[in-house]
Amino acid sequence: MTGRHDLHCHLDGSVRPGTVADLAREQGIPLDRPVTELVIAPADCGSLTRYLTYLDLPLRVLQTPEALRRAARELVEDWSADGVVHGEARFAPQLHGRQGMTLDEAVSAVASGLAEGRAATGVRTALLLCCLRHQSPEESLAVAETAVRRRDVVDGLDLAGDERLYPGAPHRPAFDLAHGAGLPCTVHAGEAAGPESVWEAIDVLGARRIGHGVRSAGDGALLERLRRDRITLEMCPVSNVQTGAVPAPAGHPATRLLAAGLAVTIGTDARTTSATSLAREFAVLRESAGWTAEQERLAQEHAGAGAFGNRPADAP
Repeated sequence: MTGRHDLHCHLDGSVRPGTVADLAREQGIPLDRPVTELVIAPADCGSLTRYLTYLDLPLRVLQTPEALRRAARELVEDWSADGVVHGEARFAPQLHGRQGMTLDEAVSAVASGLAEGRAATGVRTALLLCCLRHQSPEESLAVAETAVRRRDVVDGLDLAGDERLYPGAPHRPAFDLAHGAGLPCTVHAGEAAGPESVWEAIDVLGARRIGHGVRSAGDGALLERLRRDRITLEMCPVSNVQTGAVPAPAGHPATRLLAAGLAVTIGTDARTTSATSLAREFAVLRESAGWTAEQERLAQEHAGAGAFGNRPADAP
């Protein structure tokens, strides 16, 4: 398949600012500053913790099925405008129950929006559910059970959150359940913490893909394992610099890891929070790290091989 693939994209971080403003107005939520200041993070947040605060308002307005459906549909439209032929949206359904929405209802709403977007654009999509490191193993198990139960629309399971503060091992029951059902898994690791978090993601949680993994570069044995097992690295240069995971795009490890034969891919992470697109991510790499068309082609080839789902436009 030709065209761009975005394998790492959080729905709550990719809601159009205008849509956030519309939803806030409809829901009677006052905004004390321009919406862009509330949902777009500065170029240098200094930490993942601060970066995540820019998701607070989008999460607040995404508490109804209608809002989730709209956000998902518009994300597919934005992918289409960005030249993306396959996009994978991930979200944590357990964060959308403030007004009583169940996990299944949240999943159905996002799946409906993705389907509407596919029908309108022809972009192929996948849906991943996120367990969260700071929540209990029981909450993660409930998310995994939902993912398995909704295999009709769910394509993978993820673990998100700050791995520097919260280990992944307590969430193993959720990932064991997913593996038993044949549901592929990705895990955020090697972003806020070092190589040990990536080892845990692979050996304890059975991850086939690693979200970010930028701090893997200093561990030769880990790099050999990632190369040998063809574990996909979902790297997001713009947000990696914003969160302080990488000092500057010029030195982003994606360049040397791609050259070393690892399955490096490039994603957007949070299109709104980082004010980015896949076109911008590759432009940053070209301008700052000297990437060529061949490097972009290779990263996209890895993304196509590492994709979890591939629902065509006419799929439910």
